[in-house]
Amino acid sequence: MDHRPLGTTGYDVTEVGLGTWQIGGDWGDVSDDDGRDAVRAALDAGVDFLDTADVYGDGRSERLIADVLDERDARGDVTVATKAGRRLDPHEADGYDHGHLEAFVDRSRENLGVDSLDLLQLHCPPWPVYYRPETFDALDALCDAGKVDAYGVSVETVEQAFKATEFDGVETVQLIFNPFRQRPAERFFEVARERDVGVIVRVPLASGLLTGNVDADADFPENDHRNFNRHGEAFDVGETFAGVPLDAGAEAVEALRPAVPDDATMAGFTLRWILSFDAVSTVIPGSTSPEHIESNVAAADLPAPSEETHATVRRVYEAHVKEHVHQRW
Repeated sequence: MDHRPLGTTGYDVTEVGLGTWQIGGDWGDVSDDDGRDAVRAALDAGVDFLDTADVYGDGRSERLIADVLDERDARGDVTVATKAGRRLDPHEADGYDHGHLEAFVDRSRENLGVDSLDLLQLHCPPWPVYYRPETFDALDALCDAGKVDAYGVSVETVEQAFKATEFDGVETVQLIFNPFRQRPAERFFEVARERDVGVIVRVPLASGLLTGNVDADADFPENDHRNFNRHGEAFDVGETFAGVPLDAGAEAVEALRPAVPDDATMAGFTLRWILSFDAVSTVIPGSTSPEHIESNVAAADLPAPSEETHATVRRVYEAHVKEHVHQRW
């Protein structure tokens, strides 16, 4: 698997990383052993970029990652990105100050067992944070103190991505991008290249929709966000099925199937389509299945989609999905 530079952080990371929301919580019941096995499977497949957050299982995801990195003696070989801010209650812009951020950073450092975080990302902060220079001054101070090596922002909207990169210290942006959420390619990727900002793509498989294995009648456990956040009851609805109504998403998947090569899965096709955009630094599908993780990594070696395939993906998006998501995010 090839590596790509992660903006100006100095890290070169694998094209496919691992998102670890699943091993923390909100995806049904996952044991600690299954969580560790998922991280092990990613490392065995060659992944050297792991993405987590302090609220994934209240730090559980960070701690399980630390367990495996210690077990494998892989500290110097793997880049770990975490996030901070969503522990605030209430989750308001004023809380994104030096005191709170330093406390969150110190807790993540302890969970991960490190002196300094490789990459800290603000975790989808409220809009006013993007107009608070003091927040980004605090991040600079944490870097100067040796507690954070680099920082970025995880965003919900393209407009937030633009605003975040106006701050010189922001070296990465994490956002949702997939065949059902195409707006970043239209508006943000060129700016990311111009500003040399690393792009981390989350929710690449639209919460399982783009695996081709979720239909409109699918049932999910009570503690799975695909059940309890279907309409944005708990957090931004864009994080669940990429914001696409399940019925419309299932129809779009069926329309997309003819474009998938015979030797590829729907998930592999989707991940390779995402990686065909050179502004993307890494894509972070999440899974607790070692088999799915291995298959996701193998997608990086698939042939790049043709112009005709790109046109087909665009037609499906415009016919089935665009009206639901394009101007919202």
